[in-house]
Amino acid sequence: MSAVAALKGHDLGRRVVSYDESDAILYALCVGAGPDELSLVYERDLHVLPTFALGLGLWAVEDAGALGAYDRLTSLHAAQHLTVREPLPRAGKLEMHARIADVWDKGSAATIDIVVECEQMTATYSIHLPGSGGWGGERAPSSARVDLDTASFQEPYYIAPTLPALYRLTGDLHPVHIDPDTAAGYGFDRPILHGLCTLGIASRMIAQAAGTQPWELKELRERFAAPVLPDNTLTVRAQTTGTGIDFDARIDTTGVLTGGHARF
Repeated sequence: MSAVAALKGHDLGRRVVSYDESDAILYALCVGAGPDELSLVYERDLHVLPTFALGLGLWAVEDAGALGAYDRLTSLHAAQHLTVREPLPRAGKLEMHARIADVWDKGSAATIDIVVECEQMTATYSIHLPGSGGWGGERAPSSARVDLDTASFQEPYYIAPTLPALYRLTGDLHPVHIDPDTAAGYGFDRPILHGLCTLGIASRMIAQAAGTQPWELKELRERFAAPVLPDNTLTVRAQTTGTGIDFDARIDTTGVLTGGHARF
């Protein structure tokens, strides 16, 4: 069995993660909340966006990489799933537990699913590992493709050049988002936006398509299909279905978030 395959079931331990109202407001501003959205940016009646918790669970992804079974500098965040059980407090401590729930063999690569749980939510981070597959293991189930070319909701969002530098202050400090040399090593012309920032922007926007508030999110899943370079305009597309909202995000004709589905 390969070192990566042996990671399945590995317990990553527990951690208590703290935050305050300023952290939640900074996050909301980073994913596009405006000064008129007082419930997201003003302490008086503050609601915390559920996707804020995804950044708080990234310690588990770092700890998985530190096990040494793969090169974490070449790993990529491939997909994200979030299930919300109750609203996040305005400030406080989340008692989190993490484990590597599954390992999938994709031939030339592998994917590991890192599950982080606390009282308020369960988050699954799917991490793509180039060059780590090929041991004959089980392949991950495929997701259905959804055509949103005629979606009723199609809204643009400009990605400012300063956004990657700003968003990293929420706690995701990977140098590919700030260091031109690191970005060039990954094959990018310049530092790229955090995938979780793109997802946070999209999830806040699609609440409009659902006719609800973004903090009422119950479930969210999608795939990170391509990097987002700043100084580009993102188009978020969404369509209501019988089970929720299908969505994606594109820059021109390139899908950057695909296979998205949300429930509010």
